Amino acid sequence: MEVIFTIVVIIPLLVLVYMWLEARKNKITYTELAFSSYPKNEPNMKLFFISDVHHRKISEKIISEIKGNVDLIVIGGDLAEKGVPLSKIEENLKALTAIAPTYFVWGNNDYEIDHLKLETMLKNEGVVQLVNSSKMISNVLSPIYLIGVDDYGHHFDNLEEALKNCNGGFQILISHNPDIKKKIRENHQISLILSGHTHGGQIRLFGWGITEKAGFTKLKKDLYMLVSNGYGTTRLHLRMGAPAEAHVITLRSI
Repeated sequence: MEVIFTIVVIIPLLVLVYMWLEARKNKITYTELAFSSYPKNEPNMKLFFISDVHHRKISEKIISEIKGNVDLIVIGGDLAEKGVPLSKIEENLKALTAIAPTYFVWGNNDYEIDHLKLETMLKNEGVVQLVNSSKMISNVLSPIYLIGVDDYGHHFDNLEEALKNCNGGFQILISHNPDIKKKIRENHQISLILSGHTHGGQIRLFGWGITEKAGFTKLKKDLYMLVSNGYGTTRLHLRMGAPAEAHVITLRSI
C-alpha cells in the first residue's frame, strides 16, 4: 500500500511542486554576443530583456541584480493580460524605468486589457513604445538601432515600416512573436532578433514540447535570434524543462 500511495499521490505532488517552483524562478541568463557588424571601438552594450511577464511581479532579486549593470531595458511584449491589475503593471514599469531607459513592444496578451490605458501608462512612465518603428540608441561611431514591430499574431506587424528610418548601422529587432523571422530578408541588415511568446513550450517532457526549445540560435552569419522562455505564464501557471527567465545580453564587436 505504501508503494502504491507513493506512486499515486506523493510523486505527482512532488512533480507539481517542482513545476510550480520552475514557473516562479528569478533567473537571469547571461549571454555575450560578438558581431562583425557591431561598430568597431564602440563600448560594449548591456541590455536587459524580459518578456511574457503576465501576472508576475518582477522580483526585487531581479531588480537588484541588474541595477547599475545594464545600459537599457527591453520589454518584449505580454507585460499584461486579461485580469492583471493596472496597479501591478505600473509597479513593474516603475521598477524597470528607475534602472535604465526602457523600450516596449506589444504582445498578443497586451491587447486583452484596455490597451489605451496601458499605452497611457507606458507614456507616463517614460517607456518608449516601438510600434512598427525604430529608435537610434547610439551614434558615437556608427548608429545602433532598436527596431520594434507590433504583434505578429494579430497581423499588426509592419517590418518594412519599422525599418524605413534605419540607415545601416547595427540593428536589433524586437518582436514578441518569433515567427517574424519568416519576414527577414538579406537586405534588412538585422543582426539580432529578440522575442518571446512561446514560453519555450512551458512544459517539456523528455525534451519534447509544443514549441521549439527556447534559447539563442544563429540563423546565419552575423544574425542571432533569442526566443526567451519568458518570465511569467498564462492560464496554466506551471513549468517543466523551460524555467522562467530574463536575460542580460552583452553586445560587442568581434
